[in-house]
Amino acid sequence: MGRQLRSVFIFGLLILLLSACSGGTGSNTEEAAPTPTVSTEPEATPTPEPTPELGFTAPLTGLKRESEAAARPVAVMINNLKPARPQSGLTNADVVWEVLAEGGITRLVAIFQSTDAVNDAIGPIRSIRPYLIDIGESYGAILAHSGASNDGYDILQHQNKPYLDEISNAGPYFWRSKDRKAPHNLYSELAKLRAGAEKKGYKSDVTVPTYPFAEEGSTASGEAAASIEIKFLLKDYKVSYAYDEASGVYKRSINDEPHTDLNNGEQLTAANVVVLGANHKTLDDYGRLAVDLHAGGSAILFQKGKAVACEWVRSKDNMVRLMKDGAELTFIPGKTFFNVVPNTPTFAEHVIYG
Repeated sequence: MGRQLRSVFIFGLLILLLSACSGGTGSNTEEAAPTPTVSTEPEATPTPEPTPELGFTAPLTGLKRESEAAARPVAVMINNLKPARPQSGLTNADVVWEVLAEGGITRLVAIFQSTDAVNDAIGPIRSIRPYLIDIGESYGAILAHSGASNDGYDILQHQNKPYLDEISNAGPYFWRSKDRKAPHNLYSELAKLRAGAEKKGYKSDVTVPTYPFAEEGSTASGEAAASIEIKFLLKDYKVSYAYDEASGVYKRSINDEPHTDLNNGEQLTAANVVVLGANHKTLDDYGRLAVDLHAGGSAILFQKGKAVACEWVRSKDNMVRLMKDGAELTFIPGKTFFNVVPNTPTFAEHVIYG
């Protein structure tokens, strides 16, 4: 085959190959890049984590909890002298009782049951008296204190009470702070106190008493009581509560200064403030008292800026209950402060409100 003929033959093959690749149309065979489509569907919102259902109610506060508050109450005797203030741990207490001690100054009995803050300091801790034993026992509580009067020790030791005393039987479960002088520097915490109770074999599965609570959003009735002033014995010792409408609680002060918690700097507050009158008797020259917390008598319940005059009784379950017209009064869910004042000269002169 001549050179010219081979060239024609090769050129023909190239034409045939190009025709095959073009599919015989002669058009561009490159596929066009797909055009991005813009979705008109809204972006999916992440599903939030489900909020734990608060299916349990704390028996002494009426507040909802994720888990059952089944722990045995612990009643701690708290020093309330000026060198002991501000105290630690009172914002964690479900209920606080304020009762006269020797010398006209009060002592606090803090009842801890539903708090989860078991490692927070509590104190300063002081001695116990028979009527303070009575208060703690009404809740079925473990009693935590440092020392006791002679008749107090007689009750504790001969009536098999569940007690943790820094002096006589539970020293390792307390500690002394270097920030204050003795005797205003003794502290403990719930974790230690519960460990001490377990070590001593005290029951943990007791029936925890309950208070009746009003439904959420309910209103209170009674006389206006945005401010409360309570006088115990000493004229220069005054306890007061001011109602804060925004939060729905009373803020506590002593001698017109906010009563705060050293642990967090927060002012002590209460959804319910109770003032009740009891017969007081001086037992000796030292001023030790007997306070009758069984006879019943006059009381006033303060909640949501209102005051209701009522009567207190010691019920069959050993708890102090507030009654009016034959029915027990309900508390607002939250913390409660009980203030026990003398009936002499009259109950009414120990409390002023408006």
